[in-house]
Amino acid sequence: MYIVCVAACPTGIAHTYMAAEALEVLGKDHGWEVKVETQGSTGIDNAITAEDIARADGAIIAAEVAVEGMDRFEPLTILECAVADPIKQPDAVYETMMHLINTN
Repeated sequence: MYIVCVAACPTGIAHTYMAAEALEVLGKDHGWEVKVETQGSTGIDNAITAEDIARADGAIIAAEVAVEGMDRFEPLTILECAVADPIKQPDAVYETMMHLINTN
């Protein structure tokens, strides 16, 4: 399974990158291939491409601010959650994403 993710918080510093790391660990723990784009204080890093979206099974948007280019993800099953959720509740994020993918 290939999941694309975006992590973004209001200041774009600590929580953005903590969430990105937590999403990568979540993917590794559950056998997912994960690509995480961060939208932080330095701008967009590790941008998700059209090719990434074309092969993705779903998207996790862990954000507390408006995500640039949200329309890119329209063809995908999307889980939107708080930026802290992958950090504090990774099992809930995983279970919710799997439920959404399996019901779509």
